[in-house]
Amino acid sequence: MMKKTLAIALTPVILLTACSGMSNSQQRELSGAAIGAAAGAGIVAIAGGTAIWGAVGGAAVGAVGGYAYDKYEKSKQQEYNSGYQAGKATQ
Repeated sequence: MMKKTLAIALTPVILLTACSGMSNSQQRELSGAAIGAAAGAGIVAIAGGTAIWGAVGGAAVGAVGGYAYDKYEKSKQQEYNSGYQAGKATQ
């Protein structure tokens, strides 16, 4: 029992330190997958199914959502940069 409790306590620490060298894109996709896995497991468990399949499906959907959000943020930054450059050119 003590080993299981220790493993559960250390898991978030290990996961957070593993993300330190990731790019913004990778962090967004991983965050989406993690949120999707938790939501999928919770919803399927409440519905009475096997939580692992909900976690797998939720992780897949969440990763795609994180990827789409990353593309949106990059396009927003690109538009800002092009507007900034255009504004500098008129001065």
